[in-house]
Formats: sequence, C-alpha cells, structure tokens
Amino acid sequence: METEIPAILRARELAGIGDETFTFHSSRMRMKKVTKAELEAMDRDSLRCAAELADAPVDVVGYACLVAIMSMGVGYHRTSETQLEAILQREGRDVSVVTSAGALVEELKRAGVRSVSIVTPYLRPLTDLVVGYIRAEGVAVVDSIALSIEDNVTVGKRDPLQLLDDIGRLDIGGVDAVVLSACVQMPSLDAVALVEDKLGLPVTSASICTTRRMLGALGLAPLAPRAGYFMSEKNLAANSLGRSAAETVECEPGRRTAEA
Repeated sequence: METEIPAILRARELAGIGDETFTFHSSRMRMKKVTKAELEAMDRDSLRCAAELADAPVDVVGYACLVAIMSMGVGYHRTSETQLEAILQREGRDVSVVTSAGALVEELKRAGVRSVSIVTPYLRPLTDLVVGYIRAEGVAVVDSIALSIEDNVTVGKRDPLQLLDDIGRLDIGGVDAVVLSACVQMPSLDAVALVEDKLGLPVTSASICTTRRMLGALGLAPLAPRAGYFMSEKNLAANSLGRSAAETVECEPGRRTAEA
C-alpha cells in the first residue's frame, strides 16, 4: 500500500484528473511472517496506529492488511472500521477509515461482480480463509492460487510481471473479474493492464480497490490511469459488471484450487 496507492494517485495527478494533490502518512503495525498468530497481533496494534495518524491532518485512513482483517472472522472489516474511526474521533479526527479487506469485497459487490478467481501470496490455510471471507460476502470464488510465501518482505519484493505466468494456472471459467493480488503487500499494478488484455476480463487488486474506496470517501472521482477497469470511467456507475441471475455462473465450494 505504501508503494502502489501513492503510484496510482500520482498517476491521477499527472493525468490532470481533478486538481487535488495528495500527501501520505503512515504508522506501521509490526509483522515479519505472514502467520495467523502474527496477523492477530498486528490487528491489535492497529488501534495504536490510528491514534498516531490522528496527529497528522489526514482526510482518510486506510488499514493496509487484507488478510489480517479476514483472518479475524467473517465480516470483521466492519468491526475494525468502526473501532478505528472511534479512536480517530477520540483523538480529534472525524474521518473515514477504509480497510483493504472491506474495500475489496465492497468494490466487487458495487461493480456487480458475482464470481471471481484470485491470486494470493499466502500459505494455503490463509488463502482458504480469504476465499471463505469473500464467499460469505456473497461473491463466489471459482479458483484461487496460493503462492505460499510466508516472509512478508519477500512478498513485497516479488516481480509483478511473474503474475503473467501465474494466471496460466488460474481457472477463470465463468468469472466476472480476476483479483490479481488479494494482498496489498504483493505488487501487481504493473501487470494489471497486461493481464486484462491477456484474459479479456476486468482485473483488480486489493490496492486498487482500496484506492478507489479512499477516493470515494474523499468525494473525489475514483479514476486513475494504469489501474485497469476498476479505476476507469467504465466502472463509474454501480453494477457496471452486473448480470442477470440466469447468466450467473456459480461455483461449488469444492471446485479446483491451485497451489505453488
């Protein structure tokens, strides 16, 4: 999130979309290994981070760990957002909080997406938690690739263009969209347009959905170049990818998954 969201917003500035400029402020929750125990500790630390960010004149706050939220139980993004907004209000900042987990599921639903296939850097058990969370929000997950990278720094260093090979193993039959990185730590921005061209499908990521949600919270047009369909004018109207129930392809819970 510290690299891709600024990159999207800088590209927006350079494209002359609106006359806003953006500053970025961050407070870090500690995590080295992407395990459930460290994710739970990280989530507890989010309250401290929110209080620290209140010292800056921020207009919106983003919580940048999708799996930390999703590992805490179905629907937890709503609880987290409420808690963090309360901390910020207590510290004198009445601003919206966007979680990457909430942004992903809410932006998929807003666009009318009924089924996706996803790529994650996580171990298979954590990937299965993400799949279950998305399904519980009413979006079918046809297939998931778990790249099984436990070290968080290694995730952040991964070449996004490797995703062009990864998607060759992804079942996209009947899906409305592909989530190229269900993780704000795994880079994917440079590959999004290339994968859209290759698959002929809308492609998004946790970072793109988080950016779109943050722009919406600021009352700004959720548009930016180089960020694919989800940040384009084609997706301005709600239900842009909506289909009738008769056309929808649902998937059974046991459908094939892939793992590195």
